[in-house]
Amino acid sequence: MVAKTVIAQYVKEMRKKYKLTQVDLSEKAGVGLRFVRELEQGKSTLRLDKVNRS
Repeated sequence: MVAKTVIAQYVKEMRKKYKLTQVDLSEKAGVGLRFVRELEQGKSTLRLDKVNRS
């Protein structure tokens, strides 16, 4: 799905821009590290409703 890859790229770029690690981002967003990793990979089974909550 194109939307997930666009979101994945954007999240990763913004995380790096603000010099955050994946751990930092997961803590600030209140989600698990695994979620951040899967989000940045554009995993097809990722639940986007969880992205909207964060």
